[in-house]
Amino acid sequence: MLEEPLRTIRVRFDARADSYDSSAMHRALAHEVASFVDPGHGSAVLDVATGTGLVLRALARRCPDRELQLSGIDISPGMLEVARRRLPRATLTVGDAAALPFATDSFDLVTCAAALHLLPDVATMAEESARVLRSGGRAVTATFVDSDPGRHGGPNPDRARFDSLDKVAVALGPSGLRLVRHRTFRYGMDAVLVAEWTCSG
Repeated sequence: MLEEPLRTIRVRFDARADSYDSSAMHRALAHEVASFVDPGHGSAVLDVATGTGLVLRALARRCPDRELQLSGIDISPGMLEVARRRLPRATLTVGDAAALPFATDSFDLVTCAAALHLLPDVATMAEESARVLRSGGRAVTATFVDSDPGRHGGPNPDRARFDSLDKVAVALGPSGLRLVRHRTFRYGMDAVLVAEWTCSG
């Protein structure tokens, strides 16, 4: 049985599943992340908290000839049902980001876009991401620096936990992930920090 924080997240996003893709900002952010990561040919990619698979779908469109192995995990079955309809070739799993059901050294790239502030246990999620990454693998996060309160239902203190490189680095640091590069994506009043991290050892 799911613990209460995860159950609440599941119920919330199951209810949003059919309308989530109507967000132009989230679609644009997925395209930005796909443009930023530039995976190599044949890369195994895991999108954590994938939702409706927007990042995976953007990667599939951007890199149609790279034979990417696309996987996603999310706590919401409803969101994943949409993802399966939109990208049937991806491997999609209902599960907890803090307990990834994948073998060690399974992926070349792990992404997590606009979701860190939703996760109850970011430290363990980061450890799990580092565990499943192969040697030389990369993790990419996208976190809100500023957000439009009209679009997102008012100020969100959880987003403020990850609204700078320093804050994200503190959250990910114990896992061994270290910053490589970053840029800021802007969409109206939203600003999202997109950052790449590698394991230090």
